[in-house]
Amino acid sequence: MKKVLKGWLIDNTVTTDNKTDKILLLDSAGSLVLDDVLEEMYKQDTGLRPETLHHSVTLYHRVLMDLILNGYSVNTGLFRAVPQLKGVIEGGVWNKEKNSIYVSFTQDKALREAIAQTVVEILGEKSNIMYILETEDRKTGLKDGSATAGHNFFVRGAMLKVVGDHESVGVTLTDSKGATTKLTDDQITINNPSSLTLLLPVGLTEGEYTLTVTTQYSNSYTLKVPRSISTSIWIGGKPADGGGDSESPDEI
Repeated sequence: MKKVLKGWLIDNTVTTDNKTDKILLLDSAGSLVLDDVLEEMYKQDTGLRPETLHHSVTLYHRVLMDLILNGYSVNTGLFRAVPQLKGVIEGGVWNKEKNSIYVSFTQDKALREAIAQTVVEILGEKSNIMYILETEDRKTGLKDGSATAGHNFFVRGAMLKVVGDHESVGVTLTDSKGATTKLTDDQITINNPSSLTLLLPVGLTEGEYTLTVTTQYSNSYTLKVPRSISTSIWIGGKPADGGGDSESPDEI
């Protein structure tokens, strides 16, 4: 399969003093879960039944999880996974409220070689668009969408400043069952066009949420109709396969 990534030229919001500085915003091809990957594997005409493919992949996940969480650094050729421990140990006791376990993944030889063969296409320039470029869990430092209830969560992008008197304006978190929590004004602790810092509610249960920013902000005027941008976040850590399969191990 030919590997092509497409991107739009956008202003670099980090270097505000350079008005001509541009970066590429990925034109997403969409989101996939494990079942989608298995369907693509089945199309390869391997001769294996769908249930055999599913069992093989989920078994692979479980074995990797067991090895990693027993202290092994696992190199699959595609990536290298290493367990890490974070936080200050007080009184010589591990405290799950203050200390955390997470697994870092780094690209390895096979993925690096594939990256070297990937073509990048520039689609053109976009201006005055609203987007989320990255997020960061301020407790763990993870930038994969992981988030921690009761702690700060950083969102970087463009046109994010929460402004306007329309009732829909604000930041919401919607869980997998459709229940929505709207952040109060004081939970948006930093409110800039290029970045937000959010204090996530304490009572959020672990799992996947859709974080949505709705605003009437624009560069030179207030929008009559609010616009929104959404991204997926995971309270308690992002699943290793991005969600969608309860048998797959979680990234902690």
